[in-house]
Amino acid sequence: MKTDHDYMKLALDLAASALGNTNPNPVVGAVLVKNGVIVGTGLHRKAGEPHAEVHAFNMAGDHAEGATLYVTLEPCSHYGKTPPCANLVVKSKVARVVVATRDPNPEVAGRGIRLIEEAGIKVDVGVLEKEAIQLNERFIHNMLTSRPFVISKFAMTLDGKIATYNGHSKWITSEEAREHVHETRHKVDAILVGIGTVLADDPQLTTRLKTGVGKNPIRVILDGKLRIQMEAKVVDTKLAKTIVVTSTTNRDSEKVTSLQEQGVNVVFVDQNENGLDLEQMLDELYKLGITDVLVEGGGEVNASFLRTGLINKFLVYIAPKVLGGKNSKTPFLGQDLQSMDEAVELEFESYQQIGQDLFVVAYPRKGE
Repeated sequence: MKTDHDYMKLALDLAASALGNTNPNPVVGAVLVKNGVIVGTGLHRKAGEPHAEVHAFNMAGDHAEGATLYVTLEPCSHYGKTPPCANLVVKSKVARVVVATRDPNPEVAGRGIRLIEEAGIKVDVGVLEKEAIQLNERFIHNMLTSRPFVISKFAMTLDGKIATYNGHSKWITSEEAREHVHETRHKVDAILVGIGTVLADDPQLTTRLKTGVGKNPIRVILDGKLRIQMEAKVVDTKLAKTIVVTSTTNRDSEKVTSLQEQGVNVVFVDQNENGLDLEQMLDELYKLGITDVLVEGGGEVNASFLRTGLINKFLVYIAPKVLGGKNSKTPFLGQDLQSMDEAVELEFESYQQIGQDLFVVAYPRKGE
């Protein structure tokens, strides 16, 4: 006998299959069950397209009446690019609705549930809520902060090194781990590195999957002094869009004009004692429609995000190698600290082996 958890798990799996395709919208899955039989399923596949509930009801047809609807996020109650799903739920005459978590969008925020309850339909909230919140962590962060969700990704040896003293880093991890990174790139809106990485490696910063099908994120380059070379691969915007973030003092630079003529979007932010104002930069990126950023660049860039408390999630690949050396490069540089009490504390969420490497997911401890 299947339970509410079983059906909600199916709805969450459906939702997860669309990660990276629905931005700026959340991923949502829906399952309709009647007399122990699944009569309809659906997911929100892409922003602007029908929501999960619509697909589920279309599949179920008349069987929806008297059924139980399992949905990973509170049905919307406002008109956007599509009509409100809460009205559709009421019209369908389902007997019960099970919701994993409420929608933090101020335009919904409990109103969808209230509308359904006022129609006399029983609503239960909180089944697999933690899993549902984590699945939509990017969307929830967007709604609460009006900023992109920031993910720090780096690969290191077992002794915490990301490159030799002269910057050589290819390759720390296995081919399987590198493929996994490209799957992550496919799911995010933007990938960010510092100008040091561009000058040293001249990367493409694109998504290269074995299937040959992948979404290229927008490339964001932090370059306070506009040192980027016009021949750099990221200046070629035919494969992917590029944003160069630089200081407001460079607004009248001839290089700005040259970059813009190549199709590069140049964003200007203030500069402080620690470099470019990252908070202002995130605000500007969000205005441009960027909802999440994968930070892949260098120890100095990583340290800047860390010390300003702007990292929301850590993705760490640990290779079974020991590099050693007092001048080998580490993931986070910046100012030296004097006490372990000053360390940023994390919570390990999960770990798994990918190829020969260990993949760890961690979050800043609450309060950090």
